[in-house]
Amino acid sequence: MAATEVKIPDIGSFEDVPIIEIHVNAGDRVNAEDPVVTLESDKATMDVPAPIAGAVRDVRVKVGDRVSEGTPILLIEPGDGTLTQPPPLVEQQEPAPPPRAESPAVGPPGQPAAVPQTGPASTVAPDFEGVHAGPSVRRTARELDVDLTKVTGTGPKGRITKEDLLTFLRGPAAGAPAATQGAGIPEVPAQDFSRFGPVETVALSRIKRISGPALHRSWLNVPHVTHHDEADITDLEPYRKELDTAGKAEGYRVTLLAFLMKASVSCLKQYPEVNSSLTPDKDSLILKHYYHLGVAVDPPGGLVVPVIRDVDRKGVIELSREMGDLSKKARDGKLGPADMSGATFTISSLGGIGGRSFTPIVNAPEVAILGVVRSKVSPVWDGETFQPRLLLPLSLSYDHRVIDGALAARFSRRLCELLEDPRRLVL
Repeated sequence: MAATEVKIPDIGSFEDVPIIEIHVNAGDRVNAEDPVVTLESDKATMDVPAPIAGAVRDVRVKVGDRVSEGTPILLIEPGDGTLTQPPPLVEQQEPAPPPRAESPAVGPPGQPAAVPQTGPASTVAPDFEGVHAGPSVRRTARELDVDLTKVTGTGPKGRITKEDLLTFLRGPAAGAPAATQGAGIPEVPAQDFSRFGPVETVALSRIKRISGPALHRSWLNVPHVTHHDEADITDLEPYRKELDTAGKAEGYRVTLLAFLMKASVSCLKQYPEVNSSLTPDKDSLILKHYYHLGVAVDPPGGLVVPVIRDVDRKGVIELSREMGDLSKKARDGKLGPADMSGATFTISSLGGIGGRSFTPIVNAPEVAILGVVRSKVSPVWDGETFQPRLLLPLSLSYDHRVIDGALAARFSRRLCELLEDPRRLVL
């Protein structure tokens, strides 16, 4: 039987995405759905699975190559597979801390944590698990007995390059200026925390390493303002519970999030500036006539924001089913770049955890984001007496270059009005 050529599948609108890992070599046997390469975009990582079981005949790419949809990556000879299925991507994103029981960081107080290790007794994990570096850099680091966890990467998305490795070996240049991150803001000075007690270094998950710079960039570039309001959802909640009870019998849940999405789209249509983005030269607005909403979820590997498309064309039930499917993909670590791109507005809900309000960071190039926390029963004066009412706190963060305070207040109040009377929501 002829060998099957494996190509990069649909990865959304992304092009020239770098390959950060190759999981197979020529001669290896794989099962169908085993990952063969891992891609990393600005928003997420994605495993490319083997379409069939068999033996790898030829690997046509290498780490660092940039690929797009349709790029050939390897040949597989159909046959029996022997590799076991690897752990889900979410588990891979939470690597166990490398063994450092003998690290100077937990030594006697006062001993510097950065004392270089010499000789063959180094305790650094041979594969530097959790470090963002290619195989050649890892190999060179092992040969030179360098702990890559202490090397600062200057490559794309913080990847450690060979030049970074050589710079680390040469030591800090005399009189070299301190590195800065955006707008000339100085770094927080490093401290040796082991002087005060035992410490442990744990690598950030891959999702946090990817999203951190994007959040930092947005915080530095967007003039954030947050408007707070409360929606009285006393009348909405019994209706939601009724739909949820019916949904549980069919294997899905109806949460308040589906109603928030429907109400948000109605407000976005009424106030189109909130569904826009600034042009690159910052002198015009791009008004979007589609309504794709990002919804922040919190799987074990770290916060991710899958996108529900065409929310204006879907009802509460359909949105609830789709959110359930996306949440499962997030927990299993199977969200790809196409699942997390194209949002026009984002909702970040902490309702299942608690809190009274917060300031969500605008997910630029979007211009607004809605934060939601847990609803609470509070006494509300009705003109004659206090009545118990279920109030939902809402926090709208916005880009003040596009949205002024009056528009934010009107948008938030209209959102509250829609949630307060479920008859106004089109299902």
